[in-house]
Amino acid sequence: RHYLGALVNNMVATLEFLLEVDSEIKFLTFADPPGWRIYRNTANYLLAKVVQEVFPEATFAIEHSLGTGFYCYFQMNGEEGITDEQREQLKARFFELVKAAHPIERRKVSYAAAVQHFEDSGQLDKANLLRFRNPGKVVVYACNDFIDLSHGPLAHSTDALTHVDLLAHPPGFVIQFPDRSVPPRVPPLRLQPVLFTIFQEHKRWGRNLKVSNVGRLNELVASKQSVDFIRIAEALHEKRIAQVADRVTEQSGRVRYLLIAGPSSSGKTTFAKRLSIQLRVNGLEPVAISVDNYFVDREHTPRDEQGNFDFEHIEAIDLALFNEHLKALDEGREISLPRFNFQEGKKEFTGETLRLKPHQIVILEGIHCLNPRLTEAIPAEHKLKIYISALTQLNLDANNRISTTDNRLVRRMVRDHQFRGHSALQTMTMWPSVRRGEKTWIFPFQQEADIAFNSALDYELAVLKPYAEMLLAEVKPHHTQYAEARRLQEFLTLFLPISTDQVPPTSILREFVGQSSFRY
Repeated sequence: RHYLGALVNNMVATLEFLLEVDSEIKFLTFADPPGWRIYRNTANYLLAKVVQEVFPEATFAIEHSLGTGFYCYFQMNGEEGITDEQREQLKARFFELVKAAHPIERRKVSYAAAVQHFEDSGQLDKANLLRFRNPGKVVVYACNDFIDLSHGPLAHSTDALTHVDLLAHPPGFVIQFPDRSVPPRVPPLRLQPVLFTIFQEHKRWGRNLKVSNVGRLNELVASKQSVDFIRIAEALHEKRIAQVADRVTEQSGRVRYLLIAGPSSSGKTTFAKRLSIQLRVNGLEPVAISVDNYFVDREHTPRDEQGNFDFEHIEAIDLALFNEHLKALDEGREISLPRFNFQEGKKEFTGETLRLKPHQIVILEGIHCLNPRLTEAIPAEHKLKIYISALTQLNLDANNRISTTDNRLVRRMVRDHQFRGHSALQTMTMWPSVRRGEKTWIFPFQQEADIAFNSALDYELAVLKPYAEMLLAEVKPHHTQYAEARRLQEFLTLFLPISTDQVPPTSILREFVGQSSFRY
């Protein structure tokens, strides 16, 4: 068994960490979430070293998640793409280094030496990331003559990486990680064509604007050019939403229901409101029906393994009544709309009715909207399914990506505090449960989508930074979530802040920071 690091007094540390006080220690394997992050970061580090060795003239970047791996961009001689032979060369060298058990050493070097090294080696993305910080010393990791910035602990040796594969995914390839079973295995590549297309479009957009990493974003902020970038990012959102509305309008003769789903904090509500406006521009009249009003009465709500009410379970919804109502609407009949009384835990009927007119279209928004069971009474040709998620295209640098899950967690943390009065600790405590619900009820159905919309705004973490840093500072060393809070704090220090004054009132970001012109 390979230990990848350790949890020392709720802080993630390398195995070489020097103990200075009495400490509570838990050793980490990749079965532990922090150990899993160490494993993936170490694999990314070694892959970057291998690319530099084997193809020093190549342009390489680890771009975004894809199933259980990360998609990698590769360009040689100005042409994007990697051949099977080139990929096999990388793979062979990767496992040579794993077998050789080369040590990976954590070092502290002077700020000037770090900047000089990355400038001299042509890694300007890393040099730019340091430009807007002023630490006396910079933590780097070294393996033989390869040096990279630290974005969290790495394993102490290359031989920790026993289960990794490099799989073809034209035009690039995927570094595929093991599952966390015992014994571990590297699963086959799971294709996600809808999400992959969205990621690639957004990546190309970032490259065209020459803003594909945090250092470049910081340059815009420091030079007071971020306003134009914000306008362009928001205009891209509006253009994409208008395109969705146009597609709906083209099919309005048969499509009567828009089903919008996505994981937590993906901006579903604001997207639905902005889409409604664009549909009105096209002469349609959208009608929103809240799935939340169709919860079963409280005593019939399913319970989870701990015996608590599981409100994210699909059977927490009165599927029979919901489908009966949708079928009636589809057939031109009138329905009596329920309103769920959350205090009493039961549905109430207040006399509100609905019958669809010819130019009306129903918008349904919720976590189960791509699940066929939710709308099984409606013919497939009457439905258009939209998946929305925040798929950031920004990288920290070429081989250190920004996690879309981290992006959503920061959004959620800020929103929970702004609108629900929750602390960061409360949000982080419930986050694993939210993630389990997503893996069960959302992600398995994302390929059901007819359309995918990327709600990420490449400037948003700079806006969320001041809010999130204040909240994360309240998580103390004795809290279980301290290691995660410190990791997010260190991540956010890389961004220069942007004032909320620059965020338009209709922005999806306003759903999280407040002062939106929409009512929620």
